[in-house]
Amino acid sequence: MKALRIEGVTPAGEAEPREVAVPQTKPGWLLVRVRGFGLNHSEQVLRLGEINAPYVRKPVTPGIECVGEVADPGDTRFVRGQHVCALMGGMGRSFDGSYAEYALLPEHHVFALPESASELDWDVLAAIPETFYTAWGSLFEGLRLQKGDSLLVRGGTCALGFAAIQIAKALGCRVIATAHREKRLSELTSLGCDAIIDDGRLAEMRLGCNKVLELVGASTLRDSLMAVRKGGIVCQTGILGGEGALSGFDVITGIPNGVFLTGFYSNYPDQETMSEIFDFVAKHGIRPVVAKVFRFDDLCEALRMQDTGGFAGKIVVTNKE
Repeated sequence: MKALRIEGVTPAGEAEPREVAVPQTKPGWLLVRVRGFGLNHSEQVLRLGEINAPYVRKPVTPGIECVGEVADPGDTRFVRGQHVCALMGGMGRSFDGSYAEYALLPEHHVFALPESASELDWDVLAAIPETFYTAWGSLFEGLRLQKGDSLLVRGGTCALGFAAIQIAKALGCRVIATAHREKRLSELTSLGCDAIIDDGRLAEMRLGCNKVLELVGASTLRDSLMAVRKGGIVCQTGILGGEGALSGFDVITGIPNGVFLTGFYSNYPDQETMSEIFDFVAKHGIRPVVAKVFRFDDLCEALRMQDTGGFAGKIVVTNKE
């Protein structure tokens, strides 16, 4: 089979898949024929620097998510030919991930696709697992989002922001999104946002939101806490701004009275949640925002697009016949 293997810093131009042996099953692990996967920022971070960290297995095949078919279930609960998705749990760091034609994956982080997903093509399915799971967890576990809530998505023009907006609008929420580039505002309009504003200081704007999904990070978190109304919740999930830690944050005065701060870390998916997500997507006719679909043979070009930036939505790579 073909797979991308890296053991040092690997820019897109050096990311060429090569022939390797198909892995063999072992107790508690199953072999999945990878039909598609989305590219994620964390994989770019791995390729361009984190690969040198001592906790990363080397050489390793990147990729923190995939969709596909069970090629060999081994001793797991799955059956041959079953359609599944997999995400997180150490994929692409502790063990080989999805940038391959086959992936050997631990049973506890592989999930059966529900019947509702059967009519979706692989390139659509591939854009869902990690992005929509993170959006789903942030909205429902972190923010306890309900129909009628007023949601502010700070940093709305990333794939995660798009997914959160789509879910919230389908639920029946008022959604305001921010972007720091004017040319990206039309992308948010097409998703049905009730208001779109340039990112900046929001605390003085009296937006009236009771829920805030913070995707920019530490550089705007203080402002987001001041922008939400009393009794509201801010969920810190992303670090698009590149800052993940707050310096000199006063935990007493930095969080306004009656405002709640939480976060979401997407390392603990489960079957019930993944089924709920795919069912919700199918029920509401949601289609993930996909920037471009590449064939696996063109993985280098897909990674080049990722490294260049400037795209809207998820980059997807497929292994379809």
